[in-house]
Amino acid sequence: MMRDTLGIGDLAALTAVPVRTIRFYCDEGLLDSHRSAGGHRRFPPSAVERLALVRRLRGLGLGLPAIAAVLREERSIAEVVAAERAALDVELAALAWRRASLAAVEEAAPAERAARLALLAAVQDHNAARDALLDFWHRLFIAQLPADLTSMFLEVSVPAPPPDPTPRQVVAYAELVAVAGDRDLLRRMRARARVNLELVRDEAELLTGIGEACHLAHPLVLAGRQPEPGQALDRFVAAYAAVQRSRDTPRFRRELLTTATVDRDPRLRRYWALVGEVTGEPVTVGAAQAWLVDALERSVTGALVS
Repeated sequence: MMRDTLGIGDLAALTAVPVRTIRFYCDEGLLDSHRSAGGHRRFPPSAVERLALVRRLRGLGLGLPAIAAVLREERSIAEVVAAERAALDVELAALAWRRASLAAVEEAAPAERAARLALLAAVQDHNAARDALLDFWHRLFIAQLPADLTSMFLEVSVPAPPPDPTPRQVVAYAELVAVAGDRDLLRRMRARARVNLELVRDEAELLTGIGEACHLAHPLVLAGRQPEPGQALDRFVAAYAAVQRSRDTPRFRRELLTTATVDRDPRLRRYWALVGEVTGEPVTVGAAQAWLVDALERSVTGALVS
C-alpha cells in the first residue's frame, strides 16, 4: 500500500507546491490523506491532479470555500468562475466610482473643492445613491400602477450608475441625489399626485398617453425646435382629457396648465438635465415632457390673447 501512495515530500516535488502549503490544504479539507504507521501523511496518486486543480483555481483568485465546493462536486468550475467574475465586476465598479470621485474633487477649483467634497460624500456608495433615487420616486406612487409600467417608469427616471463613470457623471449623479433629497420638491410633487388621484380615473392610461406625447415631441426637442402647439401637444392634452372625462378646450388647457406648475419647477427640470448627463441621452423623457408643458403654456397664452 505504501508503494501506491505518496509522501508529502514526494507530492511537493511532483507539483512544486511547498510542503507547508500542502499541509494547509489538508487542514482545510481540500486534499485527502491518511497517516502511515509512523504518523506521516500519505496521499493517493490522484492528489497530484487534485492539487494541480486547486492551484489553478487559486490562481484565478477563487477562495477556498468555492474550491472546496468544486472538489466535492457541489458546483461546477463554470459556476464558481462566473460567480467570481460577477463579484469582481462589482468590485471594479466600486473602484471606478471611487477613482472618478477622487478625480472630481481634484479637478474642482480650490474655492469649490470643499463644496464638491461635501456633495460627493452622499454618493460614496453608488448603489445606495441609486436606492435614494428609487425611494424618491416610489414615494410619489400614490395611485396603484401595473408592475410593468412602474418598472418602465423607474427605468427612465432613475439611471443606473455608470460602470466606468467620468468625474462629470459622478458629480451629476450626486446632484441628482441632492435634488431628490429636496423635501419641498417632494412635498409639491406629492401634492400634485394627490390631485391626480382625485381627478384621474386611470393613472396607467394617463402615463401611457404622456409617454406617446413625449415620443412625438422627442424629434422636435432633438432638432432644437421651440415649444409649439401641434400633434405632440394635442396628444399630451388628450391624455389628460381622456382620464378626466373632459374635452380639449381652451378652458381645459388653462386648468391643465395650473395643475402642471410642478412640471415647470426648475429643480425638476434640473433633475432631468442631470439624468441626461449621466446617461448620455440627448433628450430624456423628462426633457420632452418639459417641452410639452412649455408648449401648453404658449398655447394657453395664445388662446388668452385671442
